[in-house]
Amino acid sequence: MDLVPVSAGGETLYAPRAGGSPYNVAIGLGRLGVPVGFFGRLSDDAFGRQLRDRLSAEGVDNSRLVTGPEPTAIAVVHLAAGAEPHFTFYGDGAADSLLALDDLPAPANLDDSVQALHFGSISLVRQPAAAAYEHLLRRESGRRVISLDPNVRPSVIPNRDAYRARLEALVALAHIVKVSRADLAWLYPDRQPEDTAAAWLARGPALVVMTRGADGAIAMTGRAVIDVPGVHVMVHDTVGAGDAFTAGLLGSLAWRGLLARAALSRLGADDVRASLEFANRAAALTCTQSGAEPPTRVQVRVLEPPPLG
Repeated sequence: MDLVPVSAGGETLYAPRAGGSPYNVAIGLGRLGVPVGFFGRLSDDAFGRQLRDRLSAEGVDNSRLVTGPEPTAIAVVHLAAGAEPHFTFYGDGAADSLLALDDLPAPANLDDSVQALHFGSISLVRQPAAAAYEHLLRRESGRRVISLDPNVRPSVIPNRDAYRARLEALVALAHIVKVSRADLAWLYPDRQPEDTAAAWLARGPALVVMTRGADGAIAMTGRAVIDVPGVHVMVHDTVGAGDAFTAGLLGSLAWRGLLARAALSRLGADDVRASLEFANRAAALTCTQSGAEPPTRVQVRVLEPPPLG
């Protein structure tokens, strides 16, 4: 759960909002009308039940969830004008971090209806869950599309060099990588983010997308570099904007029949541009809300610019 600051009676209070990066992506895809499920380990406490109920309410399949008696992890969100949100995590021994190898769905339980698996953020850092998710990623990388968003949270990474080496190995197994400019600047402070994105593309993904906040996004494939400007809106906060972008990107690719390994290998610039533009609008709309509140497909369509001529 994210504790998001809100003003009330001249004070700053912290309101609980359902959150967590892959969780937000699942909710975003559900709101866009894309068939989606969420796999993870939730607490059976009040917050855990709230997280589970929201998945159901948003049309996200939660039949593969694992439940434990440990408490739900808490992330306190700190906001500052013009800066990325900062998160303070309280999650040692929390339910989500204790996912084990035995909890993973068997290969036979992931049929062809599961086109893609999305991984990211602190679920790939906190053990033992991180090792379990990495095992799943490696096991399935040859079977279906792997989407990866490191969504770096420096406060939970004890060793940047070790994390970076492990992340680079996962990038090589992914087909779609979405990463923010801020992530790359922290991971490789002595390199230009665009250079790192290009180096990651050379490791094997079919598509690497770097988001740049209000400046939009840039995508790299083996054939082209596509640069799309940002969408200007009145910003409330940017919590969950990157996850809404990821949901928009994956949803747009799915609607075009491109969320398959063979299709990704021959992505055209027009399809990439259209998907980036849709994802940008989804992220922009999320910035107008408090906390991670991704838009519906209709809301994103409304924000489309009118056709020229």
